[in-house]
Amino acid sequence: MTASAVEAAERPAHRDPNVLRWLGAYTASMIGDSIYFMALAWAAARTGSASGTGLVLAAGSLPRALLMLGGGVLADRLGPRRVVIGSDAARAVLVLVLAAILVLTAPTVGVLVAVALLFGAVDALFLPAVGALPPRISTPGQLARIQGLRALAARGSSIIGAPMGGVAVATGGPSLAFAAAGVLFALSLPLLLSLRIRPLPEPETSGEASDAEKTPNAWNDLVGGLRYIRRHSLLGPLMLVIALSELGFVGPLNLGLILLSEQRGWGAAGMGWIVAGFAGGAAGSALLLAVRGRVPRAGLVMCLTALVGAVGIASLPQVPTVAHAAAIAAFVGLTAGLAGALCGALVQTAADPAYLGRVTSVSTFFTYAIAPLSYPVTGAAVAFWGTGPVFVVSAAVCAAGGAMGLALTALRRAELPR
Repeated sequence: MTASAVEAAERPAHRDPNVLRWLGAYTASMIGDSIYFMALAWAAARTGSASGTGLVLAAGSLPRALLMLGGGVLADRLGPRRVVIGSDAARAVLVLVLAAILVLTAPTVGVLVAVALLFGAVDALFLPAVGALPPRISTPGQLARIQGLRALAARGSSIIGAPMGGVAVATGGPSLAFAAAGVLFALSLPLLLSLRIRPLPEPETSGEASDAEKTPNAWNDLVGGLRYIRRHSLLGPLMLVIALSELGFVGPLNLGLILLSEQRGWGAAGMGWIVAGFAGGAAGSALLLAVRGRVPRAGLVMCLTALVGAVGIASLPQVPTVAHAAAIAAFVGLTAGLAGALCGALVQTAADPAYLGRVTSVSTFFTYAIAPLSYPVTGAAVAFWGTGPVFVVSAAVCAAGGAMGLALTALRRAELPR
């Protein structure tokens, strides 16, 4: 390796053109996602059927849940960059075709459900692959910083994408918004094609690798990935922490806050301030990690911030004003955001790159497939017991993840590479 290559390999992620190309492509895709979901919601609403609208918005969840783990297998077999490029190309074509259809005819529930199902299936391939890319474009010591940059891009994309989608719908209807989303998906392609991919190192366990070569079967790959996670001293506990955190966090923070705002009379404006507080706190934690690049004793810090954030979740329904709730939401966003980013960095540095697509698919499966199942449970529990007890139980589930991490030596002592 030449001196210039060594210097490039050691370059901080925020100054590495290769990482910045990936970040630009990821940001374009995330903004496109936000605009797509805004356009889909409005197009569904214009069908005039409330039940049909709910069906359209829920349709994409089914293929994500069914295909997510298979998406991880595909990412490991073909390489994550190929899968991400194919996914973004497919999403671009899909929404641009839908935009053209809506120019010619009014939206129908059937067409929108079909598009949502196809988009969800592509998402099931995209999400594990995009999570498996960072170790292939930078060095292990930069992965925590990349997680911070990725979280910043995700927060910024939500802030930018929703207003862009709203303006597009107001100006030219859902068809213009879908066209804008398709263009953004397409813009990511040249950036992804220009990425330099690091060679895959030799697997840590040559025995498993040789077995996979003898039986090149997707089902065996999936089972092998799950077995790898279960046997790994760090990844197994991390998956349990992710599962508990998502189950305790998603319900109260997405649905519970809406119900809390309605009960308190804070309205949509108050809800907006609370969500903005959470987003600001999460962006702050992402910026901290992006600037520092590494947090000493990452496993311990992750578990402690999860525990502290759980206290904030439990206290949200106890405060009297929107201002207090927004401040606590900012605190929860800061702690939960830091815990989540550290968890993602530990997953990426601990996993053998040959298994990273499958490992990422399992963690993403909890986030996008299992955690949403808490919505109906949260709604029913709030109706029966009220917001206060439900937020306390949800906080206890989150705290259980942090406490379990503290009890396990491998996770408590986990460190990020220098």
